[in-house]
Amino acid sequence: MVEEGKQLGIMTLDEALARAARAGLDLVEVAPAATPPVCRIMDYGKYRYQQSKKLQDARKSQTSVQLKEIRLRPKTEEHDLQVKIRAIRKFLEQRDKVKVTMMFRGRDITYTEIGVRVMAEIRDALSDVGVVDQPPRLEGRNMIMIMSPKK
Repeated sequence: MVEEGKQLGIMTLDEALARAARAGLDLVEVAPAATPPVCRIMDYGKYRYQQSKKLQDARKSQTSVQLKEIRLRPKTEEHDLQVKIRAIRKFLEQRDKVKVTMMFRGRDITYTEIGVRVMAEIRDALSDVGVVDQPPRLEGRNMIMIMSPKK
């Protein structure tokens, strides 16, 4: 039986295939770009199984960050604003990014300073759990601010 991990040196393809056949294993090319190409004598089915397990573990440990959106208007009352701030806090604690959108409809667009003030209030209320990625800026009839959780 071939010793695990032992280098056998440079040999011809026929010789390597014969050794693999004697051991009852497969000859697997692991580094085709190298000169000469590097091959291993191993159980290919077991190798593929281990690779798929590694990939599954990598996917499991990976976290996906979602972008949640909270919409409000410049004339949103104080209590409703506090409800929105609590929702944003919950999203930030769940490690999600939050897009805060202030919608200006009709003649509301003349009150952009109110929008900036409300966005600053939201930023200050959530400074313990989140940081501003993108400061408030006007895009058409919407003012947008993006917050992400603190590290």
